Amino acid sequence: MTSKLIPSNPEDVMVIRDIAPGVTTLSVPFLRFGRIKIGGRATIVKLQSGSLAVFSPVALTPTVQSKLASISPNPPTTYLIAPDMEHHIFLSPWAAAFPAHHIIGPEGLAEKRAEQNRTDKSVTILDFKTIFTAKGKENVRVSEEFDREFEYEFVDAHPNKELVFCHKPSKTLIEADLIFNLPATEQYSRVPGQDATSGWATKIFGALQNTRGTAIWQKRMLWYAFGSKDRAGFNASMRKINTWDFVNLVPCHGETLVGDGKTVFEKVAGWHLEGKK
Repeated sequence: MTSKLIPSNPEDVMVIRDIAPGVTTLSVPFLRFGRIKIGGRATIVKLQSGSLAVFSPVALTPTVQSKLASISPNPPTTYLIAPDMEHHIFLSPWAAAFPAHHIIGPEGLAEKRAEQNRTDKSVTILDFKTIFTAKGKENVRVSEEFDREFEYEFVDAHPNKELVFCHKPSKTLIEADLIFNLPATEQYSRVPGQDATSGWATKIFGALQNTRGTAIWQKRMLWYAFGSKDRAGFNASMRKINTWDFVNLVPCHGETLVGDGKTVFEKVAGWHLEGKK
C-alpha cells in the first residue's frame, strides 16, 4: 500500500530548501488514501552541538545524503522524530544509516510498528529512546542538548497523537498533522504534468484544510473532529504552543509559512485558544 502513497522516484521530485539558519526542508509528493494530494515534508535542524534532528523523515536519497554531509559531516547524535502515529514510514532506513540515533515518538507507535513487522519486514523493530505519554507528559525530557534548543508539546488529545516542536534559535514551529496549509504546491512543483490542486478528492480536502481567508473550514475540522474527544486537553495544548516565540511554521502537508507562522497559527487555533467558537 505504501507504494501507492509515495513517489517511486523521490530523487527526481524532491525539493530541498533552507528556510532559516540551520533549518532545511525536504518536500515530496504524497497521496492520502492513494488519491488526495497532500504532499509530505521532512525538516532537518542542525543543533549547536553538531547533532541533527530529523522530523518526519522522507526518502533518504543520494542528494539528501549529500545535503546532510554538508550540514554536519559527523553528527554526534541524529535525533529521528516520528511526530505522530502516521509519520514513521522512513524511520528504518534512517536508523540504519545513522547508528548513533535517538528515536522519538508518541506512545503506541512502537507497538504499531511491531504489529506491522509481522507482515512487512521492511518495518523494522526500533528502539524508541524517548516516548511521549499522555500521563506525565510534562515530565518527559529528551536530552540536554536537544532540550536547550527545543520546546515541545504532546497533543495527546489529537487522534493521531501529535508531537509539536519549536526550534527556539530559528523561531520555527515544526508539526505533522495538527495544521495543514494546502494546496501542496511546493511538494508537487517538480512532478511533470501534475497540478497540486487537480482531482475531485484533492479539491474537496483542500477546501477543508487550508489557511486562506478566515480558515473557517479548518477551524471547524479542528473543533468538531480532531479536538472534540478531549476538547479541554486539546485547548490546553494549543494554548501552550501559542506561548512559544515562533515566526515560521513548517507543516508536513502544504506550504511552509515563513515569517507569518504565528499569525496563521493563532487564526486557525483561535477557537481553542479562546475555549469557545
